[in-house]
Amino acid sequence: MNAKEIFEIESKYTSGLYTKQPIIFVRGQGASLWDIDDVEYLDCASGHGVANLGHAHPKVAAALAEQSTKLITLFESFYNDQRAALMQKMGTLVPGLERVFFCNSGTESVEAAIKFARISTGRPGIVAAMRAFHGRTMGSLSATYNKKYREGFEPLVPGYSHVPYNNIEALDKAITSQTAAFLLEVVQGEGGVYVADPAYVQAARRICDERGALLIVDEVQSGFGRTGKMFAIMHTGVTPDILCCAKSLAGGVPMGAVLIGPAVKNLVPGVHGSTFGGNPLSGAAAVAAITAIQEEDLAGQAAEKGVYLKEKLQEINSPLIREVRGQGLMIGIELKQKVQPYLKALQERHILALNAGLTTIRLLPPLVITKVQLDHLVKVLAEVLATEAPSSAE
Repeated sequence: MNAKEIFEIESKYTSGLYTKQPIIFVRGQGASLWDIDDVEYLDCASGHGVANLGHAHPKVAAALAEQSTKLITLFESFYNDQRAALMQKMGTLVPGLERVFFCNSGTESVEAAIKFARISTGRPGIVAAMRAFHGRTMGSLSATYNKKYREGFEPLVPGYSHVPYNNIEALDKAITSQTAAFLLEVVQGEGGVYVADPAYVQAARRICDERGALLIVDEVQSGFGRTGKMFAIMHTGVTPDILCCAKSLAGGVPMGAVLIGPAVKNLVPGVHGSTFGGNPLSGAAAVAAITAIQEEDLAGQAAEKGVYLKEKLQEINSPLIREVRGQGLMIGIELKQKVQPYLKALQERHILALNAGLTTIRLLPPLVITKVQLDHLVKVLAEVLATEAPSSAE
């Protein structure tokens, strides 16, 4: 198919749920994507944080190719070699969280965590943070704060409340004898790239323990090396009861998981399930992806490159920049005005980035991005943010 045919077919048959950019990407490698005309783009969005290993990582590709000729799908009622290998690997990622439930996406992992918290405690209440984004299905949507995602779907699931982020006093008042769990992003991605104070997370652990509530950490976007450690919670010295992950877990193949601690009870057959969760194909990809993250020290790379990138961004002399914040290679550039024109200007200069709210540019580059590519990113950002009215590409 040529470009015109692709545009026409997608426009005819699409659900209409997505604002589509007029670019057709056909291949990727590392931190780069190429369109149908072989024009290269620097990908600093990573599919909303999916491509931590970069695009078409050879170990993931090889694992998929090999497994696809053996066994693609198998429900967890039966044992499987790839699932066993992945369970063993994931059970050692966070000390104290040895059990794992597999699903297919981030929102599914949050849904599972909410059910696990309620069945464990016998309580209905779920406390989440303001600016939080936890997904779009009904349970995770109820924990998501931004009204633009919630409008049109009320009534949502009852029993949810929201508290100010990084406010220990408010959290202390919100968690009661009826609270099943506090659900927290250690780094809020969609909400503006805000990082939790370690003292806040430590207080959350203490308060949950005192009240008999569980602590759920949502690492869907921040996990697998993104913030400079395997999971962002590791910066705080706290072990949660439940950890949700997805996105980059299987190197780009759809997969989600919930890591489960000893405080989670009553997980008996029939309480929850997932037809495709932990299937052999995704399992093989995830084993390859996690192995690559560990062997290539991508968390260490993210820590080093994140410091470098933040320092370079803070040197940009622009009256538009209010603040640069983040952790590792999860960085937000808050502007004094709306970011959409600047994202468009970046795209015209062949750099892909995201928004985080109305005024923050979100950078989630693959952890394999090179220093040369980071320098190019900073150079283009400095040009785009030099004036209040960004110019189009030549």
